[in-house]
Amino acid sequence: MRGKVADGEGEGHMPAGGRPTVRSRRLGTALRRYRQAAKLDQPQAAEVIASSQARISRVESGHATPRVIEVRLLLDAYGVTDPDVCVRLEDLAKYSKKRGWWLEYTGRLRPDYLDHIALEDDASHIRQWQPVLVPGLLQTPGYAELIITEGPSDLPSEQIAELVKVRSRRQARVAEGGIEYTVVLWEAVITYPLASAAVHREQLAALLQAAQRGNVTLQVLPFSSGTLAAGTSAFAAFSFDSASAVEVVTMDDLMCTTILEDPADLAVHAKTFELLQSAALSPGESTELIQRKLR
Repeated sequence: MRGKVADGEGEGHMPAGGRPTVRSRRLGTALRRYRQAAKLDQPQAAEVIASSQARISRVESGHATPRVIEVRLLLDAYGVTDPDVCVRLEDLAKYSKKRGWWLEYTGRLRPDYLDHIALEDDASHIRQWQPVLVPGLLQTPGYAELIITEGPSDLPSEQIAELVKVRSRRQARVAEGGIEYTVVLWEAVITYPLASAAVHREQLAALLQAAQRGNVTLQVLPFSSGTLAAGTSAFAAFSFDSASAVEVVTMDDLMCTTILEDPADLAVHAKTFELLQSAALSPGESTELIQRKLR
């Protein structure tokens, strides 16, 4: 099935399945960034943990996960003293093999989609821009079913039902208040139904309900914003600590979810989201627009 239509301190180990996991990649990227900031090369980092340059390379690429004690030694050598940063990176090493509910779908959903769900589960704050569809984290089952059914993939009914179930399970952290979620929708998402009128009304009512949650900020970018919406593809930006700095961005197309981690890419998308949010209606005005459309 195509999955979209959209441990303790033991020995270091290969991520499950022989491929970098999203957690091992995040840890490796952070360690590489701090090493470079400290102006150390990989052989020097290897000396810190009495290992080889090859192992440091595998750790930084996400193909190997270091032990927690190795992370502590490397961060100390790199001059990283912020306790929040240290704890977060140690936790990535400690829980890199933690099994999330989404892994029960391994082999039935695309690996990049599973990575996206892992990011949602780890994140403290998600910022999302969507110019065409209601985001999966806010879709009703009826809306999700129609979007998947009318998509380019010809899926049997049981697979469509499973994909709808996955989307519903993804929404749990938002519904329970376990994550800050800020979403900007282009006015077209509200005004032009892509599903039946009944399903669209149900979906708009669900958006109004979601907007009442204390952890959800929902804004609508009006048509009067000009070309800003038309020139900006959908994306989601993830933060993983209280500082709310964007650390990962995901973008979807017909065939895959692309995960961006390069600092330059992150900076562009963080700035773009600021522009979109600034040009959007306030949360109160956005709610009024959705209510008018419902009436």
